[in-house]
Amino acid sequence: MMFSDAFMAIADPNRRHLLEELRRGPKTVNELAAGLPVSRPAVSQHLKVLLDAGLVNAKAEGTRRVYTISNAGFLKLNIWLDQFWEA
Repeated sequence: MMFSDAFMAIADPNRRHLLEELRRGPKTVNELAAGLPVSRPAVSQHLKVLLDAGLVNAKAEGTRRVYTISNAGFLKLNIWLDQFWEA
């Protein structure tokens, strides 16, 4: 994971909203799109950015993809950020 990718990914308010929703539990694109004033394809594009940054995971369940927070991705980001609190 490139940290610049993660920071760019979370810079967008729609993507932060998606992360907050996923923090509450796994969701599909349709479930996530219901809470945003953007189209389902736009939500899919935002999720792709979060996937590429290593902040979310996707798992196929039949014809649906279910998205979850990537604990490993956030752990790496957290470890990197923590070094600045100790400085």
